[in-house]
This record gives sequence, C-alpha cells and structure tokens, in this order.
Amino acid sequence: MGFVKKPDMKLGLVVLAFCGCVAALGQGPVLLGTSVSGTNLVVSGSNGVSGGNYYVLTSTNLPLPLSQWARVATNVQGASGNFTITVSNTFTASTPQRFYILQLQSQTATTSDGMALIPAGAFTMGDTLDGEPDAIPTNIIVSAFYMDTNLVSYSQWQAVYSYATSHGYGFDDAGFSKTNEANQPEPNQPVQTVNWYDVVKWSNARSQQAGLTPVYYTDAGLMQVYTNGDTDAIYPNWTASGYRLPTEAEWEKAARGGLSGLRFPWGDTISWSQANYYGYPCSSNNPAGFAYDLAPAIGYDPAFATGAYPYTSPVGYFAANGYGLYDMAGNVWEWCWDWYGTPYGQPTTTNPTGPASGGLGVRVVRGGVWDIYAYTARCANRSNSYPNHDYYEVGFRCVRRL
Repeated sequence: MGFVKKPDMKLGLVVLAFCGCVAALGQGPVLLGTSVSGTNLVVSGSNGVSGGNYYVLTSTNLPLPLSQWARVATNVQGASGNFTITVSNTFTASTPQRFYILQLQSQTATTSDGMALIPAGAFTMGDTLDGEPDAIPTNIIVSAFYMDTNLVSYSQWQAVYSYATSHGYGFDDAGFSKTNEANQPEPNQPVQTVNWYDVVKWSNARSQQAGLTPVYYTDAGLMQVYTNGDTDAIYPNWTASGYRLPTEAEWEKAARGGLSGLRFPWGDTISWSQANYYGYPCSSNNPAGFAYDLAPAIGYDPAFATGAYPYTSPVGYFAANGYGLYDMAGNVWEWCWDWYGTPYGQPTTTNPTGPASGGLGVRVVRGGVWDIYAYTARCANRSNSYPNHDYYEVGFRCVRRL
C-alpha cells in the first residue's frame, strides 16, 4: 500500500476568562453569561443553537489568531432557550490568566440515512505547510452533496452485504472489524478488509436496497449495474440519486469542514483527544518526530490498543468537524473514487473526478489511519492503494447527490 479558513465569524464567539469577564469576539455571540468554577467550565446562556455542537478553545493571549488557539473540549452540546453546560475535569486555575472561546462547531442537520450536507463552493485543495510534492494548492469548485457523517460501520456493512448477496451480488471479501473479547466483530467499529471493487459494488447494493438509482455500471450506456467481478471498466452515472464513493476533491472539501489552510479538520496540531493515530511527537529524545503531534508518547493510542489488531476506535468516538463529519482524520483510510495522479483538477477544476485512467494502477485513499504517524491524518495528505488490495487499515464512507 502506498502511504505515500479561518473559522466563520458568522457562527459567533464568546470569550471566557477565569475572572468571569466576558468579551464578545466576532458577530452575534452564540452563548451569553459564563463562569469558571474549580475544574469545571460552566456555561449558561439563553440563545444557544438547538442541536448545535460547540468547541471550547483556550489561549493566554487574547489577540492571537483563532487558528493558534488550542482546542480543549469538543462536542459540547447546546440547546435553544435557557440552558447550562458543564465541561468537567478539563480546566484548572493557572497563571498566566487563560482565556476561553466557545465556538459553534456544527449545526448540521443529518438526513434520515445519516448524511450531512456539504455545501457547494470553492476551496483550496492541498497546502504548502509541509512541502507535499503531490498536494500543490489548487482552487477547486465542488457542487453541494451529502456525505455519511460516520465511516461505514461493520453493522451497516453487514446489513447491506446480506441484502446484496441475496440479490445477485458477489464480493471478494466479507468485511471485518475489530473484535471483542469473544473474538466477534464489534458492530460499531469501522468495517475494514474491504477492497475498492467491493465497496463500489456495496454502494450500488445500498442504493438498490434504499430504492435509489445505482451510480456504477459496466457499460457506457449505463444499463448493466455493476454487481460482480473486479473490473476497472466502470462507468459512473454522476446524475444518479444513489450512493457512491466521494471523489478526492469532495473528500478534502468535506474533511476541512469549512476551514482552510489548516493541517487538520480543527487546526494545525493533533492529539489523541482528537483522533486515533500512531503518536510520534517531537522531543529531545525523538528529534525526528512531528512538532504538530501533541501525543504524550510514541506509540498507539492506549485507549484503543487493547486486544488484537486492528486498534481502531468506534465510529463517531471523537468530535465532528464543522460539517458534522466524524473520523475525517485517523482511524482508517477511506477509499475515494479517483485514480491516483497529479496534478489536482483533472479533467477540470470544477467537480474534478481524477485522471481518466490509472497510470500507476492505484486508487486514492485519504484520511490517515490508526497505525501510522500523524502526517497521514492531515487534510492535504494523499495516499493510494491497489484496488484489489484489502487491509485492516482501510474502510470508507459514501456520498450522494442532492
């Protein structure tokens, strides 16, 4: 396997300090009235967003750009009307004085099939932060689409797989997940050990099970639904209503969650409180490590490094990004539609679908993985795999058109 924006100020911010003072930052504060009590942050307000999730960020320097504030709590739930939120065991009194920002993380309404709306618009694909030779920044335009908020779980895979195999579909792999103490696959772990061909066929089966028009066919006339075998001669119907893999451009637009120019979906550093990956921080004992990796030690995340491989984490375990998507960094790689190639924007920078053919014979995977360093979890990182390969490191999620 080749493993080779600042936040939208319209969302509203509130600055919190240990002294209890409140200063509005940006337009239309989301929450009003704050205090700090012991090791708990207590937030009371009267104009929260129903169903909204909030970030809590901290800094000792109020004028710092928001991208330099550290995130110390996520997925803080808000509600409409009067409410109180308590974030426990997160804050301690210290000097110098620390300031806190409560920022709306996401207010994404999910569809009945567990998808979030990714809005249309231009974004910068790639970045110059770490010298990626194959991720040169390019202005890309993507139409709006829906994306699974979570990686496809083993239980979700099994439900569609059972339908598919009883309706004429054939697969190379039955899929797998992290096992429990009884050596049985855990239903809420991401499915893995599924190759590219199988997830494309699975997407068609999911479409048919849901009464939607399949996307992938084996003929240019779009008459023969792709259900069996491993073939690269697949013809997508991009206007079909069914489920499909994201293009690489769609995946990166979604992963960034509305932010731009940052390494990760939430900022420029990463820790085990934000994603499941192999820690390799820079230190005097490990000067070759990554300065942006804030894991406290080298190795697997101990919260998940139990039992046998793979050391995946349950889907939806960490906080969502700004579009309400989970696990867009770490856990398992995610298959994309595209053949791997350079540069971006093929055959056009508007809704690009990647190279017409696979010169290297590999398809794109994105997002990083539980057993590799943090650099693979960056939004701009690109990797790839042969489409007939299955690994316990690779899973996927689906998208569909509006």
